Amino acid sequence: MKGKLLNEKNFSILRKLYSNPEISQRNLAKTLRFSLGKLNYCLKALKNKGLIKIKNFSESSNKRKYSYWITSKGLSHKSKMAFYFMKQKMKEYEDLKKELERNEKN
Repeated sequence: MKGKLLNEKNFSILRKLYSNPEISQRNLAKTLRFSLGKLNYCLKALKNKGLIKIKNFSESSNKRKYSYWITSKGLSHKSKMAFYFMKQKMKEYEDLKKELERNEKN
């Protein structure tokens, strides 16, 4: 997978939104340790790529309250990213294991 959206930040956002689509931007930013500006930038990028939809609660008295929905394209992308990161971590594990085995022989 290539592209700017293939990074752990966007993967973290998609995971959190999947588990809690009504989380506030402020709480999401706090949870992920992002600034609000950085989170807003990432959310707009995910929206522009068609990976999430952002909806305003029209019935709510708080017009700044939004819900974030991962699209089917977003779910597919999230799954691909999870597989990619797991594959990457497994390679790191295998490399570390080989390094430790070499050190034990010396």
